[in-house]
Amino acid sequence: MTSTTPVSALGRQKRRGSTTAARSGMWAGILFVLPMLVLFVIFRFVPSLGAIGMSLTDYKLSGDYSVVWFDNYTRMIADDVFLGALTTTLVYAAIYVPLVVVVSMVTALVLNRLVWGTGFFRGALFLPYVTSFVLAAVIWLWIFASDGLVNGLLTEAGVDPYPFLTGNQAQVLTSLAVVSAWRGFGYSMLILLAGLKNIPDDLLESATLDGANATQRFFRIVLPLLRPVVFFVLVIETIAAFQVFDTIYVMTGGGPSRASYSLVYALYDQGFKFFDFGYAAAIGVAIFLLVFVISLIQRRFLDRSNT
Repeated sequence: MTSTTPVSALGRQKRRGSTTAARSGMWAGILFVLPMLVLFVIFRFVPSLGAIGMSLTDYKLSGDYSVVWFDNYTRMIADDVFLGALTTTLVYAAIYVPLVVVVSMVTALVLNRLVWGTGFFRGALFLPYVTSFVLAAVIWLWIFASDGLVNGLLTEAGVDPYPFLTGNQAQVLTSLAVVSAWRGFGYSMLILLAGLKNIPDDLLESATLDGANATQRFFRIVLPLLRPVVFFVLVIETIAAFQVFDTIYVMTGGGPSRASYSLVYALYDQGFKFFDFGYAAAIGVAIFLLVFVISLIQRRFLDRSNT
């Protein structure tokens, strides 16, 4: 009895010490994240709640408003301009998201196989991502112009100029998606490359010894192991597709004939051109809900097991 009591007391003392250390570590972690948490609440969470509240009003530029409840949302459903912008955004996302994911995946696979100059090529391919959207749009506006670089080369080759920015909706949105993919693929490339680096080489070597070719290794080993990473890339690129504005504003202005008139462009017009802030806020809420639902669908099909 006397021999076990000190041992039990020592064990309780150790548990209390470990609990105290865990609590100290928890509070230290909270203090480290507190500044960013405060900034997030002030500049993200509170404005989001404000936008939801504003969408239920007819808020005026003077600050006067009255509560209209869901009138802005019912108006939105019957608004042909909004429905057209929604269709345009969905078509743009259907073009942009697969394009940027495929380009990011291919470049990540190539960089993962490089044995020299990896740092240089990573930096060079990532460089467009840190370029201003406006600057990138101005450069590509010259490239895609009717008398620009590409059409000049086509003319020299005896081919009729291609209406990159003046054709039908599919032509215009494809051109804009190419510009956005060129500018934004570097970020997703680095994420996918990090995922590739975490795949054990033993698995690939074993598959190679078993007679699996490169295509079989990619679809049966690499892609399943990258599924959580691909899911994350799809989500962030889908958000980017629904938030597209700068490139469209500079290159097409929503034209021709609203062929590139996106949801964010409609939000911009309603809020800062017509000063209908309540309706603009309702469009912003609709964009959030659309992205949220699409992300849930992507999670359902691409990330069933582990994220």
